[in-house]
Amino acid sequence: MSLNRRDFLKNSAAVAAAGAVGITVPQEAEAAAKQAESKWRWDKAACRFCGTGCGIMLATKNGRIVAVKGDPAAPVNRGLNCIKGYFNAKIMYGADRLKTPLLRMNDKGEFDKKGKFKPVSWKRAFDEMELNIRKALKASGPEGVGVFASGQYTVMEGYAAQKMMKAGFRSNAIDPNARHCMASAVVGFYQTFGIDEPSGCYDDIELTDTIVSWGSNMAEMHPILWSRVTDRKLSNPDKVKVVNISTYRHRTSDIADIEIIFTPNTDLVLWNYLAREIVMRDDKEKIIDWDFVKEHMVFATGPANIGYGMRRKGEKSITPVNKDGSAGKYSALEMQTINKEMSKVLSENEGKALEPYGYKAGETMKHTAGTLKHWEISFEEYKKSLEPYTLEYTAKVAKGDPNEDIEVFKKKLQALADLYIEKHRKVVSFWTMGMNQHTRGTWVNTLSYNVHFMLNKQAKPGSGAFSLTGQPSACGTAREVGTFCHRLPADLMVKNPKHRKIAEKKWSIPEGTLNPVGNQHIMKIHRDIEDGVIKFAWVNVCNAYQDSASASHWIKAAREMDNFIVTSDGYPGISAKVSDLVLPSAMIYEKWGAYGNAERRTQHWRQQVLPVGDAMSDTWQWVELSKRFTVKDLWGEYTLRNGKKLPNVIKDAKKMGYDENTTMYEILYANKKAKSYKIDMKKFPQQGYDNSECLGDSRNVKGSDGEVFKGYGFMIHEYLFEEYASFGRGHGHDLAPFTTYHKVRGLKWPVVDGKETHWRFNVKYDPYAAKHAKEAGLKDFAFYGPLAKALAQGDLKGIKDKNKKSLKNKAKIYARPYMEPPEMPDKEYDTWLCTGRVLEHWHSGTMTMRVPELFRAVPEALCYMNPKDAKEKGFKQGSLIWVDSRRGKVKARVETRGRNRPPQGLVFVPWFDEKVFINKVCLDATCPMSKQTDYKKCAVKLYKA
Repeated sequence: MSLNRRDFLKNSAAVAAAGAVGITVPQEAEAAAKQAESKWRWDKAACRFCGTGCGIMLATKNGRIVAVKGDPAAPVNRGLNCIKGYFNAKIMYGADRLKTPLLRMNDKGEFDKKGKFKPVSWKRAFDEMELNIRKALKASGPEGVGVFASGQYTVMEGYAAQKMMKAGFRSNAIDPNARHCMASAVVGFYQTFGIDEPSGCYDDIELTDTIVSWGSNMAEMHPILWSRVTDRKLSNPDKVKVVNISTYRHRTSDIADIEIIFTPNTDLVLWNYLAREIVMRDDKEKIIDWDFVKEHMVFATGPANIGYGMRRKGEKSITPVNKDGSAGKYSALEMQTINKEMSKVLSENEGKALEPYGYKAGETMKHTAGTLKHWEISFEEYKKSLEPYTLEYTAKVAKGDPNEDIEVFKKKLQALADLYIEKHRKVVSFWTMGMNQHTRGTWVNTLSYNVHFMLNKQAKPGSGAFSLTGQPSACGTAREVGTFCHRLPADLMVKNPKHRKIAEKKWSIPEGTLNPVGNQHIMKIHRDIEDGVIKFAWVNVCNAYQDSASASHWIKAAREMDNFIVTSDGYPGISAKVSDLVLPSAMIYEKWGAYGNAERRTQHWRQQVLPVGDAMSDTWQWVELSKRFTVKDLWGEYTLRNGKKLPNVIKDAKKMGYDENTTMYEILYANKKAKSYKIDMKKFPQQGYDNSECLGDSRNVKGSDGEVFKGYGFMIHEYLFEEYASFGRGHGHDLAPFTTYHKVRGLKWPVVDGKETHWRFNVKYDPYAAKHAKEAGLKDFAFYGPLAKALAQGDLKGIKDKNKKSLKNKAKIYARPYMEPPEMPDKEYDTWLCTGRVLEHWHSGTMTMRVPELFRAVPEALCYMNPKDAKEKGFKQGSLIWVDSRRGKVKARVETRGRNRPPQGLVFVPWFDEKVFINKVCLDATCPMSKQTDYKKCAVKLYKA
């Protein structure tokens, strides 16, 4: 049989696809596929894209990835991939892939912030980084060195970055772009359970009777999970119900039995309405599982006047305040919204919801900075908080489609309540950015658990509130590794002295080294650059200057302030273009790595091919940087902005056997423990696979010292993973050994005695729950998370008894009121803007826009609009318009017939397209508790371009 390469690939792909869905393959095609694959090496890996965590199989030949298919042995996707997943290979080989460091220079070869990019060696790149880090430390101390980290780091990359930042530079100004995508879910978990991450798993989809999607277009954003939802629905269409709750209609609506279109921010009202239905109907219908609630729950609340996580009065960049209403670097229009951070007049709708808390409509609410503070209340106080959320109030405030009959909307709300309440009906509530990117994101996350808890439909097979994740390792690297500014590995916190001591001991650094102040979250890093505090910032595995709201401010600060910005990337996205130095990074299958997905599944892969050009992994870049700094350089005394002092720990370092010239490389990465992890190319999993960091490779890349890099000589990937894993083992966060993960298709932690945990907190499935329940004399559940498990007592208006009462092994049901976002449509800016993603493109499009097939499918971001709005404003299908807010404007084409179908008064614009730079338009308000940015709502005006 004679086949050309194209036929080889077509036959192989066809056979793989047919096999995945159980179709019989013709013998001739199967034979052709076998011939095509005869010289290919197949190996398992994880998909590069969303937090679903699909398994893929990669074929390599002659040092290049030649094919990708779904892994039929992977329990997440069972051989299927979405359209992006099938193009994992093509993201590696774009025409403008970065292959060498680039530095802005003048004609003399000197660094010049206004110069043009020119190629430099790795040594020159590290020389410039070292010089500018030293300048930043001298000017601002540890708070002057910042890192835009990522939920797309591998576990090893994130752990390596965190060690150097927190233990080396003593800076907590490292925060992942996961802050933008699931920080509200995290704080919701902490506040509710005392520990992070979902209690359930994807198996709930096949076991449930009801799937409710809250502000999550699962059909496009988590398509493999949606295929499982669709399969479940079609398996028993009369019994299984699907509900889509959203601010606009999209593909998730297509199989929904009920579609609820709500006004932005009023998901708070909807959850409270459901809780009210449960509580008020309980007297007659006995709905609440009181045995469960009394044994496992307490009721709680916190302050309502927490603001919107924007800049606050007195900050450098909004000083001075001018007569025209402008302030510092912000226009009068921008300040109209920012001023609400300090105070706002309560609307009629807010007044109604806030009456039980002691507020009235028309009053001015003065805001204090967001707080995690909360206290225990009685059930009667909780019940009082629900009184405003009648069916009439809820329908009036929440109905999002002005053309929908209100009585029809009411019937949908009642039907939704009935589905949750039905005695033996299992219910899973899924959400992603709609509930997380929210100025009250933490509140609405906690409200989701209320409904499930009262019905005893949480942490059980087929039932539970479940936060999906946007990025491939937002759980594994941002949350579990702890690359947030306030965290350490395995749920440890930098502000907790006991937790710092644990980390200092594991990292073999002196007690007192770690910085206890962790408040430089991702938006504060941007603001600190604009304020001139941060002088050095490094962008890792993300596109920080495209993915941040009110982006023009941060780009201007990066280009015009006295600072040095570095971006490590595979491609020249907006962040690279904004930077002073660009470093070429190895991409996912050019390095060893691990990800953690949304159901707590940790997955590993091996390096499949060599990086292109002189690109090197982010792990390597961090480890090489560590060689430039010594004990003397970094471990002296510093005074922080808040007046706290970081002590000089050099004497203590000497007592540990270090001297002033010992490098951070020797302490953090190449210590005795690290070197015990041997390279053994004759044994699994190393045998037959490249390892550029540990052994160097045939490219003979000249490294940070100007010499050919020959490798570290020990298995640094295994060392970094095992040291990180040691934080959680024995503490309800157990991970399996490094080698085990290379034998399996991922495991859901905690992994105890080799077995993964499907449902946490449930005695039947979770060994830690069984242990804690036995100790406490509990029967079925133990909510054993340790954080915030002693509370003062009070009512809806405040604390009445400061004596804290233990709630060990209990979770919390919260009273959280409805409040409006800080910016809503008005006469001048009359339209809601919502932003998000589309199926074909990943986040900022840095990779997927370079895949020809994906680019052709969706070559630009469109402004999805209701046809009636287009007609009233005189817009034609496909015409260019301005989308204009108080912060900036962009041109986009009108789309009235597309997959996304907004109601009148709302438009949707995806953010993947740097030419339709919609994040210039967005508001950088955040949830004051989680600091997660709200990209889902701001006010715009639309007019012809």
